[in-house]
Amino acid sequence: MNIQNLTRAAVVAALCSAPAIQAENLDMVMSQVFPQDQATYIGYESVEREDIPVSSAIERKYLIVDFRLASAKTASKQLQASVHKVCMALLKDHELIRNLSDSGYDMVSVAFDRRSQFDCL
Repeated sequence: MNIQNLTRAAVVAALCSAPAIQAENLDMVMSQVFPQDQATYIGYESVEREDIPVSSAIERKYLIVDFRLASAKTASKQLQASVHKVCMALLKDHELIRNLSDSGYDMVSVAFDRRSQFDCL
């Protein structure tokens, strides 16, 4: 799914629905994933999946963590390793994963540009 294809109405501010400690933990964990000269953590977006009915038992929210790689030339070569690095940083923080789950997130995706995103969990 492309980020560009998401409608503005689908994007919800994560800070409005999640405890502040979760947002601080997420920002802290993500800002430490890469050295500054390799990639920059931009932030995150909470997205509501409109394709799932509100009455469904399945959660409708997912989170996109957004980065920009320092060099576009090496981005394609490092993309798989970079996605893996972000996903592993998330998975290792059990408290953060528990907080995300408790806040209704059933999926986290990683984006390195505005064209594409990659699912972590």
